[in-house]
Amino acid sequence: QVQLVESGGGLVQPGGSLRLSCAASGRIFRIIPMGWYRQAPGKQREFVAAITSDRSTNYADSVKGRFTISRDNGKNTVYLQMNSLKPEDTAIYYCNANTGSNYWGQGTQVTVSS
Repeated sequence: QVQLVESGGGLVQPGGSLRLSCAASGRIFRIIPMGWYRQAPGKQREFVAAITSDRSTNYADSVKGRFTISRDNGKNTVYLQMNSLKPEDTAIYYCNANTGSNYWGQGTQVTVSS
């Protein structure tokens, strides 16, 4: 099994930046795709970004050009650098791992507000 722990969320003003981290357990981290999803209150959980073991990336149209996903396999950690944040980015952000089964972290709250 994979355990995922997100951190780095918080309150930021529009136009600001935040970096989320997802620490994963297990040596299998090196070979599995990782992703970030988010869910706003009353909304469906939506895809944000993903990264493969060879560091190929994919982004939702809503965040492309503003967010960057990366991974440090030596630290078993995935990052989401979020720049030019907008109020509509406000959500709980979840880390995801897919080993054939989906694993989710507990989520970290990101609030973009003046």
